[in-house]
Amino acid sequence: MKRIFSIITLLTLVTGIVSAQLDRSTPPSPGPAPEVQIGDYDKFTLPNGLTVIVVENNKVPVVSYSLSLDVTLPAEGNLAGYIELAGSMLRSGTSNRTKAEIDEAVDFIGATLSTGKKGIYASSLTKHSDELLDIMSDILLNPSFPEDELKKQITQYKTGIQANKEEPSVIAQNIAGKLIYGQNDPYGEIVSEETLDNISAEDCRNYYKSYFRPNTAYLVIVGDINAKEAKKQTKKYFGDWEKAAVPQNIFPYPEAKKEPVVAISNKEGANQSTIVVAHEVNLTPGHPDIPRAQVMNSILGGGSFNARLFQNLREDKAYTYGAGSSLNSDERVGSFKASAQVRTSVTDSALTEILDEMKRIRTEPVSDEELQLVKNSITGTFGRALEDPQTVARFALNIERYDLPKDYYETYLQRIAEVTKEDVLNAAQKYLKPENAVILAVGNASDITDKMKAFSPSQKVTQYNYYGNVVEKKAADANVSATGILADYIQAIGGSEKLASVNDLKMTMTMSVQGMGISIEMLQKKPGKFYQSTSMNGNVVSMQVLNGDQGKMKTPMGEQNLEGEMLKKMQESATIFPELMFSKDGTELKLEGVEEVNGKETYKVIVSKPSGTSTTAFYGVEDGLKYKEVSETPQGAVSTTFDNYTDVNGILFPMSMKQKVGPQSFDVEVKEIAVNKGIDDSKFEIN
Repeated sequence: MKRIFSIITLLTLVTGIVSAQLDRSTPPSPGPAPEVQIGDYDKFTLPNGLTVIVVENNKVPVVSYSLSLDVTLPAEGNLAGYIELAGSMLRSGTSNRTKAEIDEAVDFIGATLSTGKKGIYASSLTKHSDELLDIMSDILLNPSFPEDELKKQITQYKTGIQANKEEPSVIAQNIAGKLIYGQNDPYGEIVSEETLDNISAEDCRNYYKSYFRPNTAYLVIVGDINAKEAKKQTKKYFGDWEKAAVPQNIFPYPEAKKEPVVAISNKEGANQSTIVVAHEVNLTPGHPDIPRAQVMNSILGGGSFNARLFQNLREDKAYTYGAGSSLNSDERVGSFKASAQVRTSVTDSALTEILDEMKRIRTEPVSDEELQLVKNSITGTFGRALEDPQTVARFALNIERYDLPKDYYETYLQRIAEVTKEDVLNAAQKYLKPENAVILAVGNASDITDKMKAFSPSQKVTQYNYYGNVVEKKAADANVSATGILADYIQAIGGSEKLASVNDLKMTMTMSVQGMGISIEMLQKKPGKFYQSTSMNGNVVSMQVLNGDQGKMKTPMGEQNLEGEMLKKMQESATIFPELMFSKDGTELKLEGVEEVNGKETYKVIVSKPSGTSTTAFYGVEDGLKYKEVSETPQGAVSTTFDNYTDVNGILFPMSMKQKVGPQSFDVEVKEIAVNKGIDDSKFEIN
């Protein structure tokens, strides 16, 4: 015990002496940038002009082939989407194989193969590389672009557009791109259902013939293969690929904004806003400013928890779960973007903080601690990336494609280490343009429009839709009222007398969630009786039942008796045609103008219920029918569109509904509607 005590005492004394000699107020000087060994690669060019880069890595018996085109894509105009479709269609069949045969052949050897508008990627075990290249070269040299596959892909593309219309980040991306680059620039074009309908297989074939040429292509081979074997394979499988002149597309650099362009897009019922500050950047790959610009953006918002935007908007202000920025180089036009998702009430406050942080880094030197922290982070990330052979391959491709010095990446961390506070300040002044940016918010337009005016010197705020088109605000005719619109709707679906005669109603609906079939049965009966069950594979997974003043809900989590506000809301939903009661139960209606819903002009009406819930309904200007309804829930806005109105016993019911809840979308089909069939009261018993 005494010996142990003596050792501890000695360590304490030594620690005290060392501590006394250290000045903890001064951080230790950073060490030299680590030496980086990227690894060499082999390069050769086939007679047809195909440049081949080989990165040998024998750690695992796998080899990958990445073919990429070095071309500037054309503008697509009224065929927007055809280039992307042409890329994906390469895998849809050849003159020798059908799509099914390609899929089977790839699966049989356990390979991976994907195609895109600028190339093909394939990977397999080394022992299967010849079989893989046989398939890959067939796809590259003999694509057939079958019409039936094109129709399938267009249908899938349209489905994706419908889903994206509810995604604020996609809406923001579309609008920002169009405002920054212009609608006639390839970077600003937006694919629509109309442009997709214009596309033919011949359009895809023409793109392939014009741009898929070996003299403007690189083939990067990575893995368990040497240069000699690679040369033999590429000559065999790609030697017959014919070279030809490739169109040269030149586009003007986007015109700089003279002042901030302030824009919004409406997301009805949203309790959050997606905010973006974005602009073009004249920064090409390999530019000497890239290390300085990377360090600057990393300090501002480049993905670290210590970045200023994250610390400000999340840690300090609690406006959001996350905020960040990106600064990207590009052979044509680079880009900067700062973004976050924030509560609607702080939309303007959060944007103010983003702009202030952009201005602060342009006017004040960063701290020594911030600078060193970011350098350390970049060094660590860079080092980890080198563990992936594909990183080495990408570096090799960049060196060849952009004519960079051979040691560009081996000396990259040295250039990062040399970045000074003055360099960061200069990079911010050169590449951040808050006074020339697009300032955008996607959220509930009625709540954010006035907030956004503060960012426009001219007080101009323009609303855009998903396609980046200006939304023309239309006021309703002075003679039109919310109560009149409601009366027209009631008349359009059957009339108040006919609706009032309905004593009970049964609806059976189906929908699909992640491939699983779901059926819904809903029963309503006067007075104040409601039942709804949701079944999967014939088993009831949830149920709600109301019988006057008593209500119960059953879910996989258990049973719950409904009381208070929950009971009141269910009582409201029990009314068979609630619009008949609006004038009696204290519901308030407010007309907010005319808006377009799926190509139809509709009246937008805010419906405020006595329970405190608010719903936005959209009624057709021409026919009075309800085409959309948006309600607010604790989980966010629930958007439901109605279609395919059908006459049942003299009353029009929508037989097709599409419901969007957060990121999920559901197509609901009504299979059966039964009116006044005498539903037994036992269905509404509260057990």
